Amino acid sequence: MVSLSLVPFISSQEHALITRSLSLLAAGILATLLAGPVLAQGEKVSSAVELARQADRLKPGQWVWAPQISPQGPLLVFVDLSKQLATVYRNGVRIGVSTVSTGKPGHETPTGVFTILQKDAKHRSSKYNNAPMPFQQRLTWDGVALHAGGLPGYPESHGCVHLPFAFAKALFETTGHATTVIIAGNAAHPVSTGSGDVLAPSDADVPDTGFWNPERSASGPVTIVMSRSDQALIVLRNGVEIGRSPIALDQGNDATHVLTLTEDAGGQPAWVFAGVSGHEDEAGRVVDEATRNLVRIPREFHEQVVPILRPGTTLLVTQAPLRSGNPGTNLTVMSSSP
Repeated sequence: MVSLSLVPFISSQEHALITRSLSLLAAGILATLLAGPVLAQGEKVSSAVELARQADRLKPGQWVWAPQISPQGPLLVFVDLSKQLATVYRNGVRIGVSTVSTGKPGHETPTGVFTILQKDAKHRSSKYNNAPMPFQQRLTWDGVALHAGGLPGYPESHGCVHLPFAFAKALFETTGHATTVIIAGNAAHPVSTGSGDVLAPSDADVPDTGFWNPERSASGPVTIVMSRSDQALIVLRNGVEIGRSPIALDQGNDATHVLTLTEDAGGQPAWVFAGVSGHEDEAGRVVDEATRNLVRIPREFHEQVVPILRPGTTLLVTQAPLRSGNPGTNLTVMSSSP
């Protein structure tokens, strides 16, 4: 029996060199496989634990996206100016995190609570030489929006929130009109969250003692803002302030918390924490009775507010005052379509 070899004759020295090279190559491939997925720009993960691990090591231009972790429920986008990060929550659970670039000095991105007013996948700027703004989601009528844009690793936009292209596309396909977007923090001081005002001076004559006028805005998304510094609560519907009341709110800390109203397995309403930056461990946690007891609201006002609450209602707890102390400072709390 004759054996045929397809390998040409080589010396034993050459054979040893090839064998060693192949061994090194195999070892490199194995090490790469064992190291797990590499986060080149974007990464899809399958669990909240993986998402948290990837989100902690994002570099400029990178993101992580896992909508299947929480497939249904109200959506919330939280933009942290201090950390230059955008976090997406659904039903109080974090499903995506992305690096961003917000407004540079002189063009600062406004803080506050917004709703998505308009969506345009192929938008071009009417202010900046017809510049493309892919997957634009408008937050204000004077030009602030979420859209795909440059990500140099620091604030460099003209006020918009720049996102990586693929993340902007995924977010665009997930949000709806009136999705809540909260922008907080201070881009000029990246290690702090800032305590800037969250509500611009109102043009209306609003009584300081509280009021309830739901007829001011008959429908639309509801947002509640509680201020520790003012010990006051305001209710906005479709961007219009329809109620205000004094409250007694624990001042043991000055942290910012965001909550979303959902329904539990039994169909009962439940407030769920969105784990905003610095409080990631709260994500998905249902507010317990002990926490609820830290907030004391006049009974009559509480009974007036409860009937308008729906899944998707957003609650923002902040140290910031509800009224600007600086004349001319105009920070939007909620902006919505007329």
